[in-house]
Amino acid sequence: MFRSAACGARGRGARDALRAVVMAIALLVPLVPAWGQQGTAALPDVIDARVTTTPQRARLILDLSGPTEFAIASLQDPNRIAIDVKAGGLKFVAPADVAGEGVVSAYTVEMAESGRARTLLTLAEPAQVQQAYVLDAVADQPARLVVDLILDTPEAFAERAAKDLAAARANQGVVPETAPTEPGTHGPATATRPLVVIDPGHGGVDNGASAPNGIHEKDITLTFARELQDVLVASGRFDVALTREGDTFLRLEERVTLARENKADLFVSLHADSFEQQDIRGASVYTRDENATDVLDKVLAESENKRDIVAGFVAPEMRPEVVDILVDLMRRQMRRQSYMAAQAIIHQLEPSVTLRRFPVRQADFFVLQAPDVPSILVELGFLSNGKDVDNLQKSEWRERVVDALARGIADYFDGLDTPMVAQQAP
Repeated sequence: MFRSAACGARGRGARDALRAVVMAIALLVPLVPAWGQQGTAALPDVIDARVTTTPQRARLILDLSGPTEFAIASLQDPNRIAIDVKAGGLKFVAPADVAGEGVVSAYTVEMAESGRARTLLTLAEPAQVQQAYVLDAVADQPARLVVDLILDTPEAFAERAAKDLAAARANQGVVPETAPTEPGTHGPATATRPLVVIDPGHGGVDNGASAPNGIHEKDITLTFARELQDVLVASGRFDVALTREGDTFLRLEERVTLARENKADLFVSLHADSFEQQDIRGASVYTRDENATDVLDKVLAESENKRDIVAGFVAPEMRPEVVDILVDLMRRQMRRQSYMAAQAIIHQLEPSVTLRRFPVRQADFFVLQAPDVPSILVELGFLSNGKDVDNLQKSEWRERVVDALARGIADYFDGLDTPMVAQQAP
């Protein structure tokens, strides 16, 4: 599944979950000791690679025979970005040339050692990883590692490369050639960024709702999702990933699973439905219906048992009745946080766009069923209403809504970091 390129461990509410993606050390020494001990037959193969670039950004895609772990580091003289993946071998000929001209001038893919494949991106300009994640195989599409790069300053790139090198040396037991710092003057641990998973509704064979002019909901939601991702990433406060990046069909349970397996801090599903009454219009935000426990229980029974939900929080031998209590507490906490997120977003949307009456609403949407991820569904408008259709296609209106959504998301996370007044969702 997708994983942020820069994250670590932190607690949030009742989960207190660990999110960890290994960083630069793996590129000079094994990612973990098990890399040198694990048989390569159990590891997936790299079956294809491609790089596309523009003057502002670049993307690496590695096709894999199955999901795997990865690590990333910046290297100097010359400027490069290295990506290591756990892999049994390479099942393709040398990679093709870079498609386009810009950030990346060349790349190679080779086995750095048994069980580890390395992709080396040679940079024409200093760059940083905007996001990186692994996708499971879907339909006829293989599992993939996707790494997105954006421009960086020479100073920031040099600083990051020096830190990656120092971390690798420290892991190998090499003492850095620098003077010791005075007690209490060392830098604080790097703060981790919340992971926001944006879910553009529908896609592929599922068009969703359609307007009289032929525009489909799946295209509206993907456009909004991409623009919201850009705004959130540009803020420097969040790691962001999309459940789909193109016209791809994903089942509802796959969307929920993506958020859960990557321990997302907030799941935002975007939609623009239609309704028989054409005068109904405006935006709204949904949270999960408090009474919709039957569907949640069905999801839990089909995907994993209750012990898996609280894995890492309870001992394996804990009695079933205690596990049930913890699961219920987790559900309540996630619903409360979902309601807080909905309120924060509506507060920012209110001065910018037309809202439905009682814009914070509850319904039994399947994508809101994750018991361990705060989840909301944003209805951007109605494709059955002419005014909403016009707005949804206007870039200036879309920009205003995206900015409001981003501010609301930021306000929600700010609220988690301060004492909260008890709230009760209706």
